[in-house]
Amino acid sequence: QVQLVESGGGLVQAGGSLRLSCAASGRAASLYDLGWFRQAPGKQREFVAGIRWSTDSPEYAHSVKDRFTISRDNAKNTVYLQMNSLKPEDTAVYYCGARLSGPLWSHNYDYWGQGTQVTVSS
Repeated sequence: QVQLVESGGGLVQAGGSLRLSCAASGRAASLYDLGWFRQAPGKQREFVAGIRWSTDSPEYAHSVKDRFTISRDNAKNTVYLQMNSLKPEDTAVYYCGARLSGPLWSHNYDYWGQGTQVTVSS
């Protein structure tokens, strides 16, 4: 069992920045690949970014590439999402997920956090 706790969401003006954190705990938490997804009202949950535990190789959705950066601190079992140049369309609940294997962009994660709200005002 892996527990995920997100933090760092909030209200920011367009063009601003936020950093989200996701702390993982539980059995072998450090061996899981971690991903960020988001869900806006009335829309499906979508992949934002992910990172492999073994290679630290990141993957990004096209809509956030060059604006968002995912990183992880294995010593703290924490993954971060640095979000720069935020746009109103980035407004959503952001979820952290953990999975042992499979494509980072796929929704079939083993565990999910409770989500953190990000609101970008124009």
